[in-house]
Amino acid sequence: MEDIPSIDNHQNTSGRRKIFLRGLIEFSNRCRKNCYYCGIRAGNRRVERYDMPDDEILQAVDTAWRNRYGSIVLQSGERNSAQFTARVTRLLKKIKTYTNGETGITLACGEQSVDVYRRWFEAGAHRYLLRIETASRSLYARLHPDNATHRFDARLTALRNLKDIGYLTGTGVMIGLPFQTADDLAADLLFFQKMDVDMVGMGPYIEHSDTPLYRYRHMLLPPARRLELSLQMIADLRRLMPHINIAAATALQALHPTGREQAIRAGANVFMPNLTPAKYRAQYRLYDNKPCLDEAPLRCHHCVASRIGMTGCEIGYGEWGDRR
Repeated sequence: MEDIPSIDNHQNTSGRRKIFLRGLIEFSNRCRKNCYYCGIRAGNRRVERYDMPDDEILQAVDTAWRNRYGSIVLQSGERNSAQFTARVTRLLKKIKTYTNGETGITLACGEQSVDVYRRWFEAGAHRYLLRIETASRSLYARLHPDNATHRFDARLTALRNLKDIGYLTGTGVMIGLPFQTADDLAADLLFFQKMDVDMVGMGPYIEHSDTPLYRYRHMLLPPARRLELSLQMIADLRRLMPHINIAAATALQALHPTGREQAIRAGANVFMPNLTPAKYRAQYRLYDNKPCLDEAPLRCHHCVASRIGMTGCEIGYGEWGDRR
């Protein structure tokens, strides 16, 4: 799209936009939360739970490093046990050593204490993605159980703590939720601006048949409209915050085969190839019809290069692509 504002540090000398790769490693689907929209919620007994062994995680890291991805994303369900947080700390140190400090690390492991966030930051993580899912308190309450584990204010506090510690902080929302209004979506955009976030991962809401929110699927916009609305949100956010990183969410591809390419044309500049071994992917199904469940990581890599090439952009190999 020719009218996308220039993105700080995201163009080469020829004027072609750079797209930055974040190799996604979904290393555990165990979660203590019961969010009404999520397929790996604690209450879903149909999910086979897993924790990837360290050697498999490092294999995935190796794939990213050798193919010159600038960064990886370590993503899991939300847990805050001492055993889990200590394991993540060890993993961060191992990854930094293994890649000679060349690979940037984003964490997406949910709400944690300030002390845990600080330990992970000191161990090598420098970005953190914690999705708010909606900036509307009332809508948030309809998406989560009413208990101490699912508090809107706790989410806000965690985001502020991440920024205070020094993380490049990201968040995101779902678009096209039941009960969601146009005013809610406008408030989401203003929330990103007010928080002055560094990155955003947002995409269409897609239902999961094993969740409480599935009963409201009759209220959903048609898939084509949810895709259109998601692309409009990306374009509006790019104009509102020209210099942040915006991910082309995988959920877009669930609605249209070229959904992620369309997101890049709308203003997204981050692509997250899935490096999770195929044997785990079906168990990290946050929503129905998740794409690429049986695709090997190297095949995914070649597919991504081809997809980005079709957009007229180029990959920023070996670059972290941080917002200045």
